[in-house]
Parts: sequence; C-alpha cells; structure tokens
Amino acid sequence: MKVGKIPELVLKRSVFKQIKHRRQEVLVRPGVGVDCSALAVGEDEAIVLSTDPITGTANNIADLAIHITANDIAVSGAEMIGVMLSIIMPENGRESDLRAMMQKIEACCASMNIEVMGGHTEVSTAVNQIIVTVTGVGKIKKDKLANPHMMKEGQEIVMTKWAGLEGTAIMASEKREELCTRYTSEFIDGASKLIEHISIVKEAKIASKHNAIMMHDATEGGIFGALWEIGAVGNVGMEVDLTKIPMKQETVEICEFFDVNPYLLMSSGSLLVVTERANELIAQLEKEGIPATVIGRITDNNERIVMNDYEKRYLEPPRADQLYKAFHK
Repeated sequence: MKVGKIPELVLKRSVFKQIKHRRQEVLVRPGVGVDCSALAVGEDEAIVLSTDPITGTANNIADLAIHITANDIAVSGAEMIGVMLSIIMPENGRESDLRAMMQKIEACCASMNIEVMGGHTEVSTAVNQIIVTVTGVGKIKKDKLANPHMMKEGQEIVMTKWAGLEGTAIMASEKREELCTRYTSEFIDGASKLIEHISIVKEAKIASKHNAIMMHDATEGGIFGALWEIGAVGNVGMEVDLTKIPMKQETVEICEFFDVNPYLLMSSGSLLVVTERANELIAQLEKEGIPATVIGRITDNNERIVMNDYEKRYLEPPRADQLYKAFHK
C-alpha cells in the first residue's frame, strides 16, 4: 500500500467492517470523517477520545503531536483533559533527545491546561526515526455532542486560516536547503513559522458557542480531503467556490516548487465549520484575530462539487497526502 492515509474503500472494507462487537456505553463510533470516539460515563456526561501518530516530520514533532490531537478533541466540542503518549525511538536515539522532546510536550500541554497522564516509551529496530502517538482524553455533556446528520441544504461552510498550512511549514523546515536555491532565507523562515498557527482549539471553542452543526479540522488530504469527509460523515452534498479558499503566497510558491497540489496538502490549523450563522461566526472569529471566510454550502444531493468560475470538478475520497509526493521526489 502507498504511504499516507489508507484509502477510504480499504478503510471501510478492511478496518470498519471488521469491528462488530458493540457496547451501549459507546456513543460515537469509528467512521470516515469522524475525528473522535465518545464514551458515556454518567447520565449527562461523556468522555471523548482521539488518537494520532506523528510520522511525517522530525522537526517540531513534540508540538505537532499535542496540537494535532488537541485539535481533534476540540472539533468534537469537548474540553481536553489529558494525553497518553507512546514514544518509539530508533537505536541511534539519544536520551538528551527524549528529554528535550518531553520538555517541549510538557510546556505545550501546560499552555493548554492538559496533563500528561501516562504512556509508554521504548527503543525499537523497527523504526528509523522517532514516532510519537498521542491519545487525547476530553469531556463533554452528552447533549452537546455534534450530530453530523443535522447538516442540511443551505447551511454554509466556513473555513479558518489557510489551505496547506501544516504541509507548507513542514516542507519549508525539512527541505530548507533545497528551497534556498530559489527563495530567500527570509521567505523560507516565514513559511516555517506557519506552524505557529496549527492549533484550532480557540476557533473551535468560538464555533461551539455559536451553534456549529459540524466541525472538522483539515489534516492529511488537505482541504479537499476534509470537505469530502464532511460530506461522507453526514451523507450530504456540497458546492464549494475554489476562489474563496484562502491560501498564503508561501504555500503557492513552495507547492509550485515541488509540483504538489496545495488543496490536497496537510492543512492542520485550518478548521471547517458547517453553520447556519456564518456571518455572526466570522465576525466573532475576526474579533479574536482569526481569519475566516465562507467557502461553500451544503446542497440537497450527494454531489460534492468545487467550482472555479464556470469550471466544475468533483471531490474524491482522500488519497496519499501531497506532502509525501514532495518528500519522495
């Protein structure tokens, strides 16, 4: 199989269909576009869980590991409590590397009032770079859990920040020397600093307070992949205006350099929100310094369309992220 996300058909056929045993306490189960699971723990409260491995980059792995999982918990509308960590190091890993990474993880967690609750650490010949897997734990009132089947025709899709945010930052950091053959150091530094915008926790909290119907963070597969997953989880169609999808010039330039599609590039840091109160939500986000715009709307059929003036294209299930294309040239 190819590097990256498992294709949707394989995921359904070989993963989801193999999970058959059920318990009544489980409120939200695995599915395409589902970022978290939820577990009832009382009459009115649920525990929300999400897990993510960080494998695509060696730089910033500590911050990425926490932020990516915190983002998943945030889009459920839950408050994050803590994380469990699994750290696998290669044979040439050093204790000083482990200590430095844990110090960064602790600082990141402390900044968001998250506790490192436990985990596992080992050295293995099976890996050639550090792999960090984070399981996030959050809590929420059961009646506040999002229901993607509440999406319906006419609701608008709001996008925060910029397409390809995460992938651009990773390419700028990991491929700096190559990029400096064409661009200035200042330009590459600016692209690398996009990683500072990777958290969507703040905008998810704002969206939750403004009756967000569905939230989804754009990770592997980029903006197009995230839009497809929203349609899949709610079994709805959509029409998106390509010209409305915001993108940084750094992303345009670096994607052109590596011949990758920015709309299919890792976009953690960008939140998609389906809402009936788009203008009100955007105004509140912009008050907090978070750029946001309406990029499309939900339709009354299952067609997931992107319009570029009069040119029409159909969204497809996410494939291997374009970041891997850049790294395997």
